[in-house]
Amino acid sequence: MSDDKKAKAATSSVLTKFTQNQIQEMKEAFTMIDQNRDGLIDVSDLKEMYSNLGACPQDSVLQAMIKEAPQLNFTGFLNLFSEKMSGTDPEETLRQAFQMFDADNTGYIPEEYMKDLLENMGDNFTKDEIRQTWKEAPISGGKVDYNAFVAKIKGKEQEDA
Repeated sequence: MSDDKKAKAATSSVLTKFTQNQIQEMKEAFTMIDQNRDGLIDVSDLKEMYSNLGACPQDSVLQAMIKEAPQLNFTGFLNLFSEKMSGTDPEETLRQAFQMFDADNTGYIPEEYMKDLLENMGDNFTKDEIRQTWKEAPISGGKVDYNAFVAKIKGKEQEDA
């Protein structure tokens, strides 16, 4: 098989792992990072992106990031996310992250508490992002069932019989 055919096969197989909306969102993210619009993410792109965010990591840090995926084009970008989404143990990692906010280990987080966490911790969610998340989140009786949510995030949700 020629390199061109291998590249097309790799591209088409990674595209099947995402919905059209996810691909569009990732394309937008890739374009935001690819500051010089050359179709590759390199150190200069990362430096520019970080400076736009008000941060200035050392070149050695940026070099280490690029070393993870040299010549990172959009297909490579999708592959990285695909690997992260189906990595060794991310389902358990996600569940454990939710459990940190469930002191009584009930399997549920109060809806308002989770909303507050999303708005005020880490990468703060906008009202729109929370609205979108809530469309997908398994909420019942004012509580988020995070085990069902993790299954949904990982694409393993059970179909109602």
